[in-house]
Amino acid sequence: MPELENFFNEVRNIIDLELNRLVPTVGTQPFRLYDAIRWSLFGEGKRFRPALVIAAGREFGASDKKLVHTAAAVEMIHTYSLIHDDLPAMDDDDLRRGRATVHKKFDQATAILAGDALQAMAFETIADDGSLDEKMRLQLISELSAAAGQMVAGQQLDLEAEGEKADVKMVERIHKGKTGALIRFSVRAGGIIAQVSVLDLQVLTEFGEKLGLLFQITDDILDVTSTSAALGKTAGKDVASMKATYPEAIGLDGARALAKQIEVETRNVLSPLCGDKSLLHDICKYVATRNS
Repeated sequence: MPELENFFNEVRNIIDLELNRLVPTVGTQPFRLYDAIRWSLFGEGKRFRPALVIAAGREFGASDKKLVHTAAAVEMIHTYSLIHDDLPAMDDDDLRRGRATVHKKFDQATAILAGDALQAMAFETIADDGSLDEKMRLQLISELSAAAGQMVAGQQLDLEAEGEKADVKMVERIHKGKTGALIRFSVRAGGIIAQVSVLDLQVLTEFGEKLGLLFQITDDILDVTSTSAALGKTAGKDVASMKATYPEAIGLDGARALAKQIEVETRNVLSPLCGDKSLLHDICKYVATRNS
């Protein structure tokens, strides 16, 4: 899907420019904190969640100028969550986005503070977005804070489930928060900024929910089938940590079959939308077939 690859590259360039503008540069005090933030932010990655904000917003005619601040804020929240998830007290990982995790490159205290700072910056970014009216900024801040809270709750459930016998309901409950909440918000945010109808926003919300589920199923499959070099993070970590995953709950073949089913359901959700939905369909296909 060369067009989708071009889109991801375009989004990465847009978001990286905005993040570079928003985040204090190397050489700003406290030096170690901002070095750590930039180390994590500017690693490898497609900027998938910001891409959802922009894709959903463009579908309904929103300008990139109105979308980019919220898209950057989403990336800040996502990156903060990765920094904290990788800490020894959590998932204890050494590799993220193709490079050493923040606590390995710097230290644990700096990693905690870098995550804290990114979380605060995300809400400041939306609050200061002069391209959006006050009511819309308040709604976006409210929904992003709720999604961040759900993400944290999902991480707690994930930790509590380690070593337990997983079933599909348990896995879905964990990742509806840990992974799905921010993906759902990203799709909704594009629609909110584009001022879509109530019906269209409902469609985007359901699309985001199902896409988040599909993303996690394929992520669990890749943990079993891919390599650390391809993933940019430690492959096989879920198995080693005895995580509650879809392959653990229903087997690898069962997880693959479920992914195919959810892909069809995710595409079908978009049917009521008018206009060109090809980009959203392509993103769905990408999630279903990705190898990294």
